Amino acid sequence: MAALVPELLVADVAQSLRFWRDLCGFRIMFERLYEGFAFIEHSGAQVMLEEQGRSRNWITGPLDPPYGRGINFQIALPAIQPVLDALASANWPLFMQPEDKWYRAEELEIGVRQFLVQDPDGYLIRFSQRLGTRPHQEV
Repeated sequence: MAALVPELLVADVAQSLRFWRDLCGFRIMFERLYEGFAFIEHSGAQVMLEEQGRSRNWITGPLDPPYGRGINFQIALPAIQPVLDALASANWPLFMQPEDKWYRAEELEIGVRQFLVQDPDGYLIRFSQRLGTRPHQEV
């Protein structure tokens, strides 16, 4: 298990699994569907899905859709195209179209190809694939 694993409260774990597993390529590591729970993984990224009202939920305030406002989960994959293709075949809308972006890290820039999509509950997911590094370029 990774050192940090977000647990997302969801409205319907079966619907969430159709998105996360069937479209985004995550695999179920283990599940307790009688509790509305699934632990999923893809390329080292791990997420727990827990259905609201099926087990004990740790809720700190009102839950109004879309969930997860103010946060996005970046998930690094070896390649994002298979996820893009699956989402397109399901006519799943993207929050942000794919882009190549270079982020400064000291004297280097780290390149990623990335896009954003919302899961069925509105959690914002940023899938990225690394493009490499280059020296920082002053503009």
